[in-house]
Amino acid sequence: MNFLFSIKLKNVACLLGLAIFFVSCEEDLANVNAANKKVDFPSQIIYNAHIVQRDSGFVKMRAKAPLIEKYELIDTPYVVANKGIDIEYFDKKNPKNPGRITAKYAKMTEMKQFYEARGNVKVLTSEGQTFAMQTVFWDQAKKEIYTSDTVYVTDKDGSTLVASNGMWAKDDFSEYTFFNNAGDINAKKIPDQQR
Repeated sequence: MNFLFSIKLKNVACLLGLAIFFVSCEEDLANVNAANKKVDFPSQIIYNAHIVQRDSGFVKMRAKAPLIEKYELIDTPYVVANKGIDIEYFDKKNPKNPGRITAKYAKMTEMKQFYEARGNVKVLTSEGQTFAMQTVFWDQAKKEIYTSDTVYVTDKDGSTLVASNGMWAKDDFSEYTFFNNAGDINAKKIPDQQR
């Protein structure tokens, strides 16, 4: 009887050991699956997007993009336009002449109020100036736009400027600084005190 009792006790101990092993394996698999869970996929996809942003009935911006993807399941959500974007932005002071930004790629991080555009970026201001570069960054919180790329500026009168080491500007382009620049500037536009 002692022999039978010891066999049953060994079987129970063996079964208990197996149960613990399988439970711990199951927990390890759950941890591995949680670690491998992909969150870097778009939660929303918009094809042939036409977006209008308004403020108190006034149109602030119109955007068109063949594809917009929104990534919301990560710590810092963002929106990306991988196939290009065309944005018209309106100023209440000059609503009939909108500015325009075009680029092959754009990324918008709303939480940080930070935007970037890449690939044949062109900015047309409402005053008729054109800025062309490969990348540009807009820090909306600081109200500044900047790049370290070469910037080609064409004024509406045809004068040109090349800033070889980039530029910094207020986001309304009321002030800007060009780094290592050269060009053909219209001297008639410069006030007498600055000549």
